[in-house]
Amino acid sequence: MSIRGIRGATVARENEPEAILSATRELLSAIIEANPGLLPADVASAFFTVTDDLTAVHPALGARQLGWTEVPLMCAREIPVPGSLARCIRVLVHWNTDLPAHAIRHVYIKGAAALRPDLSQLPPVDWDELEGWIAEQLTKANAR
Repeated sequence: MSIRGIRGATVARENEPEAILSATRELLSAIIEANPGLLPADVASAFFTVTDDLTAVHPALGARQLGWTEVPLMCAREIPVPGSLARCIRVLVHWNTDLPAHAIRHVYIKGAAALRPDLSQLPPVDWDELEGWIAEQLTKANAR
């Protein structure tokens, strides 16, 4: 089995805890949907970065809220490059999988799609369905 990296990014609507957590949950949910078979038990670790303008909460908490309670998570700041995308959350998920590298689907959503237009061509997402799935995961995580 190999370990594969899944990259992703999104933007938070503002520097408020719920905006950052919601954006993080949405990004991780889109990564899970784009990579069938991705389960928290198979995630070796995940590394989050945020731009300097996001300070209200660690995005890793959004992963914990989705049930990633045994996954090692780390957060850091992005290099503050002038003119870079504001309120950006990036993630690198390390996934233990037998899939070849070309089968991994990286996910760039919302304003972050501009960072990697070559990787932003996802199939249409039913955002209501995705929000329902997120709510279900939060309920399961809270029941533990």
